[in-house]
Amino acid sequence: MSRIIIPRRTFLKGMLHGAQVALALPLLESMTPARAEATAPRRFGLWFWGNGIRRAHWIPKTTGAAWDAPEELAPLAGVRRFVNVLTGLEIKTATHPHHSGMTGILTGARYHQVGTTRDTIVTTCAQKTVDQIAADHLGQGTPFRSLEIGICRFRGTDEGTTFQHLSHNGPNNVNPSEYSAPALFNRLFPKLPNAAELSARRSVLDAVRGQVSRLRGQVSALDRQRLEQHTESIRSIERRLEMAAQTCQAPARPSDHPDVMGQEQIEQHNQVMSDLLALALSCDLTRVFSVLFSSAGSGVIVWQAGATNGLHQLCHDEPAPQPVVHQAIVFTMKQLGYFLSRLRDTPELGGNLLDSCAILCTTELSEGNVHSNDEFPILTAGLAGGKLRGGLHVRSTFKGNTSLAPMSVLQAAGCPISSFGYGAGRVDEGIAEILV
Repeated sequence: MSRIIIPRRTFLKGMLHGAQVALALPLLESMTPARAEATAPRRFGLWFWGNGIRRAHWIPKTTGAAWDAPEELAPLAGVRRFVNVLTGLEIKTATHPHHSGMTGILTGARYHQVGTTRDTIVTTCAQKTVDQIAADHLGQGTPFRSLEIGICRFRGTDEGTTFQHLSHNGPNNVNPSEYSAPALFNRLFPKLPNAAELSARRSVLDAVRGQVSRLRGQVSALDRQRLEQHTESIRSIERRLEMAAQTCQAPARPSDHPDVMGQEQIEQHNQVMSDLLALALSCDLTRVFSVLFSSAGSGVIVWQAGATNGLHQLCHDEPAPQPVVHQAIVFTMKQLGYFLSRLRDTPELGGNLLDSCAILCTTELSEGNVHSNDEFPILTAGLAGGKLRGGLHVRSTFKGNTSLAPMSVLQAAGCPISSFGYGAGRVDEGIAEILV
């Protein structure tokens, strides 16, 4: 067969719903090698809770895929194959418990002190947080560069933005979390494509089907293969749009859940905010998100665990082995489990949303009663489009740097970075055991 010459910027043209459409050709044999488009976008997420964990009920005794599930991780059983447990890591950047833990895990850098208050310090993040690093690479082309969501009402202290906020662009430059379900709904709802828009985007290939067939008979076998890859990638986008037409429907406008007899309705609020965030991801309104379940040093009263006092104070005051603190952590992991299950149960192109997410789940301390920054509690969730393994417990036996975790999640999400962190917090590689 004689080879035809096709200009690089060739478009196949046709009519769809009375309008002209154009389908760009892939790079064929006479050009540079082609690469098929991804079928689902990768997303980066951050899910944070305050005041740490209880090591005796958190750290699995076995490693690898057969790790045992201690009581504080048991609520994640339904999404276990998507979750990695990382233990043995520690903050390397400073030793001022809440402050160094918060900025160390989120930025890989030491906190920036801006003052003092009472017997402690006031700080902010010296660098941008991991979610905003992700937004620099993944946040273009969607209605929201990133979404920030809050669950438990802020009951923290006056120790700076590190205690009140999660997402930072730099010192004292924050992206506040949205705590109101109606307000979040109002932000998301206008951005959802309507049925007519979705219909107009579909069936582009149908409009140029005849030209594609003729072209197949004129090009080489290698170019036919590339053309098939290209049209299949377009078809996969159309399938996403078809699914979006079914799933990207605005739910009934939610309401906030007021306190009942002075008790914060945490579980109900977490569910509605998780549902809205899953919708935003499913409709590709954003590819970067952060969830501030509870802030660093949070004083949330986890009455569901039997608490009558704020969690931060309870960590200080409750005698060992701190059964109420322990049950508060179990409750918190149940809320994380609901969110991850909501992503798992949202279909997308033969898989689900959790398949395409890379989520860092962490806190600012190991144990709140001793304010430790070693044995740092870290989970990863999601498979990042096949770039993250799941279902593993990976333990560092040499007190590794916590920065290895955010570095791994950023890399898995598709961010082209060569390092994460600064000074003692800098790393140049991720955790090989969980990266594909």
